[in-house]
Amino acid sequence: MSATQNLTYSIVQVVHNLGAVAAVGGSFAAVKSRSASTKKNVAWIALAGWVTQGASGAALGAVSFYFYGRFPDISGVALYALLLKMACAATGFVLMVAYLYRADEWPVKRIDWVCLASLALAVSAISAAAFLRWFS
Repeated sequence: MSATQNLTYSIVQVVHNLGAVAAVGGSFAAVKSRSASTKKNVAWIALAGWVTQGASGAALGAVSFYFYGRFPDISGVALYALLLKMACAATGFVLMVAYLYRADEWPVKRIDWVCLASLALAVSAISAAAFLRWFS
């Protein structure tokens, strides 16, 4: 692996990790907040985390394709972990967009459920990352 390749992977991985922090932290802060305006503000952080997770995850695949001419060859547990991460990111994104777009019309129970679901998805995605890393 060249220094350029290592640097590229590292930069994308840092962005990916920060996206995970934003998805987990924003969702956690939204769950814990009792203020509707604060909850909505930190939901933007969670949404930014989900967007970052999706984009940087795709970028990791693109870096492999650029340097090797193909996507990473993964199977078994690693493939299931990747699919889980992708499903979590897509679902978390949809939940946060729906919440930010419709929260004013929703009852408090639904808002609390959406924020808790985003947190559960974020924890699941970050946990799946460990399996993806070690089984690929």
